[in-house]
Amino acid sequence: MQTGQASRTAYAAARYRAAHQVLEHGSIFTDPLALRILGHQPEELLGDEPRRGMRLFIAARHRFAEDHLAAAVSRGVRTAVVLGAGLDTFAYRNPHPSLRVIEIDHPDTQAWKRERLAEAGIDLPDNMRYVGIDFERESLRLDLDEPAFFLWMGVVPYLTADGFAETLRFVATVEGNEVVFDYAQSPERMPAARRAALEARAARVAKIGEPWLTFFEPEEIAALLGEHSFGDIEDLGPSGLAARYFNRPDVPPDTAGGHVIHTRRE
Repeated sequence: MQTGQASRTAYAAARYRAAHQVLEHGSIFTDPLALRILGHQPEELLGDEPRRGMRLFIAARHRFAEDHLAAAVSRGVRTAVVLGAGLDTFAYRNPHPSLRVIEIDHPDTQAWKRERLAEAGIDLPDNMRYVGIDFERESLRLDLDEPAFFLWMGVVPYLTADGFAETLRFVATVEGNEVVFDYAQSPERMPAARRAALEARAARVAKIGEPWLTFFEPEEIAALLGEHSFGDIEDLGPSGLAARYFNRPDVPPDTAGGHVIHTRRE
């Protein structure tokens, strides 16, 4: 994103979440605040139907993340950290009374978000706070005295490899920390039609100043996580997501695309 401006891809991701509430009635991931934070009426999102693939991927990644978070809370985790929070609404519909939430993002995006929340009449909970940071220029610092759960959604492809590694090192500093993040495989791994569609989308986000910078393959991610003492890895790509959330066991296991991953620092 460009300094002095809110993230436009954060708006796009929020729009996909809201469109899922309208077009699929939140069947995969329910977010009752998605429309309110955008200030949209349901009929304004009907035109998102052609973007079904990305919309359902975003719904599935949030369902995956919040299911794992709920399991962590049941084990005693009391802090959730939302990295690159954008217009994420979890902190404002948090169903876990014992869980505090820390949202981390660029200060410009945070200021824009707080304007959206105020206009939508969405109150700031007592058990959440904001921390402003530029992930590419500043090191992440938090005073955490116990294991936390990190939600890192829709961020990794926009980071440099060094920016990704720096944040991963921070998450790895406390034994027992857990993290969910998503990543994209290289377009070169995809069939021609899907590759062309992905490259077209990459060109669009690059044009607004938020280019995709980093792609990974599953074996690369597994190796990096192992280097930082992460284990108990669950990595769902197109095949795993289709089987779990869309009753589609027919998608070949080696299908390339977006992945969502959960892991714990051992």
